Formats: sequence, structure tokens, C-alpha cells
Amino acid sequence: MTQETSAELAHLIDGYRRFRQTGWARRRERWEQLSQAQEPKVMVIACSDSRVDPAQIFDVDPGEIFVVRNVAALVPPFETTPGLHGVSAALEFAVQVLKVKEVVVMGHGMCGGCKAALTQSLKDAPRGEGGFVADWIGLLDEAREPVAAAHGTEGRDAERAMEQAGVKVSLANLRSFPCVRKGEREGTLKLRGAFFAISDGQLHLLDEAAGSFAPIA
Repeated sequence: MTQETSAELAHLIDGYRRFRQTGWARRRERWEQLSQAQEPKVMVIACSDSRVDPAQIFDVDPGEIFVVRNVAALVPPFETTPGLHGVSAALEFAVQVLKVKEVVVMGHGMCGGCKAALTQSLKDAPRGEGGFVADWIGLLDEAREPVAAAHGTEGRDAERAMEQAGVKVSLANLRSFPCVRKGEREGTLKLRGAFFAISDGQLHLLDEAAGSFAPIA
């Protein structure tokens, strides 16, 4: 490299070199298969938070999961208005082109986006630089009301309730997509809600009938 390398980039390059030795060289056959096509069976919608990498949490090989990450692991409702619908485009590709069999929405503990939605701390932020986060987590405004009424807007109990409510919002919005409804109706697609607790590394699954999350034994 001819340009000066920062310490941060150097750290990434060191990791890349380890990957070339252990992750790529030792799995040449797998990478050769993936160079032709991908056939993931599961789509995971997760948060952009650096602590919750789905590939690490589920310990999967390359090509096993199709991942979309964004602030607070949110899915917007289906709409046909012109615009740049990144999550919707990824969902459409996963369901209609890749034919994934499951879509997992994974929220997590200590989520900054969910906390901001709960406290409304970004609601009146200056909009000169975009206000993108405030607009995005506005998807949680309706779900916030019962959480705030039951738990207040501060403290870990309230935050966890908001984080888990966010998963339910995304599941509900997923079902506003015709391709998802069709898949569920025909039995070719399943939706799952999950929650990863950073504090203890425990994964919880949502029982939609009961409306509650339970840790995996």
C-alpha cells in the first residue's frame, strides 16, 4: 500500500491476513462453491451494533445466513412509494430470489437505538445534518407508549422491554409484505423473533403466542 496506513486500518489488515491463512486457505473448496452461487436458508435482521455479529453468535460458516444490519434491527412497513428502501430490497431479494426458509429478527441488550426511542433523546435534535436516526427509530413510537406506561423511560427493565418490543414491531412490519404473507400462508417461510443479551451471552427466542421471550437452555 502506498498511502499511509492508520492504526485502525492496520488492525483490520492484520485480521485479513489471518483470515487468508485460516478462513480462506483452509476452506478453499467452500469458497470455490460460494464463488458460483449462494444458497442461504436463513435471513437474519440484526442491529448494526458492533457487539452483536450474527455470524459469531450463531457460529455459522460463510454462505449460511443472509444478513441485514441496521440501527435497532428494524424493518419498515411495506410501502410502494418511490425511495431508497434498503431493508425492503434485501428482504425482497432474500424471500423471492434466494428463497430463504426463515427470517430471524434479532434484537439485543444495551441497544442504543431502542434506548433513544424510549427516552426520545433525539426527538428534538438539530436536523441540519439529517436527523436520520431520529426518523428511523420513529418506527418504535407506537410501541414505546405501553412500555413507558408499564416501566417508565429509564432503567434496564424499561430498556429491555423496549428492545424486545422492537423485535415484535419488526415482525409485524414483515407481515405487511405480500411476499412474506404468501410464504407464511403456504408454509414456505417462517418468521422468528430473537433477543441476544450482551451481559450474559444468552440467546432468547420469542414465543409469539405467549408474547414473551425465553432463554435457550
